[in-house]
Amino acid sequence: MSVLGHSIQFGGWQWYGDQTLINLIAASTNALNGALLARRPDHFRQYTVVGVILMALLGGIGGGVTRDVLINQVPSALTNPAYITLSVLFGYLGYKVAYGPGQLFREGFFQLMTAFSLPWYAVAAAEKAAAAGIPAIGILVLAIVGPTAGRVYIDLCSGVAPKEFIRSEWFVGTALLTGMVWITCDTAGLSTWWAAGVSVAVGFCFRLLALFRGWEEPLAAEPAGIVVHKPHVLLGRKLHDKSDEELRDLGLLVGDPPAR
Repeated sequence: MSVLGHSIQFGGWQWYGDQTLINLIAASTNALNGALLARRPDHFRQYTVVGVILMALLGGIGGGVTRDVLINQVPSALTNPAYITLSVLFGYLGYKVAYGPGQLFREGFFQLMTAFSLPWYAVAAAEKAAAAGIPAIGILVLAIVGPTAGRVYIDLCSGVAPKEFIRSEWFVGTALLTGMVWITCDTAGLSTWWAAGVSVAVGFCFRLLALFRGWEEPLAAEPAGIVVHKPHVLLGRKLHDKSDEELRDLGLLVGDPPAR
């Protein structure tokens, strides 16, 4: 079949092969997480069923597409229909299981699946980067981008600050650690699945420990004496008749308040 001289192909479905299977595991589990995240109370914006599935696609293939574009390759999700198929199926599964009896969000299940899928995507990204001849530092960058880009897209679409930039249980750190372990295993000559298994196990266990022990990235230190301005633009007449206390709260009046 051809349209305007172009040959239309229906894709080469591929379900196995070391790197393909690892990538499909990463895509499907992240699609499940994407649907769960879209249904989470802090992200839900009255999404339709189609909206939830699209969020699942962002989670499932967003990281892989971003990774492939960065290494100047046609995204695997566009050449192998298995990626989109599994992302849609697992997205629908996530939509169905997001809430339990009494309409309580399954937060524990969501966190467990995030801890599981995060290192898988980091390994998939590291393998793809190494196969493209990217040096070690670039492999580590893509090991972070792969598992986190999809989350950025979902957070931005939901009007939420991306998880990578706020305090959390070492979300980015888990991806980085997994990438470092994979490089070590690959350098030591381990086979594809041994390197992947060890890396995923380390990343998964670290993420679970961070969740249970409450390990979080340190917040940025604030300079001493910093004035935090309220998010309001007040100029001209808007400042008229403001009390000294209100002006001080806005950082527009210097000096200590009078003693009472």
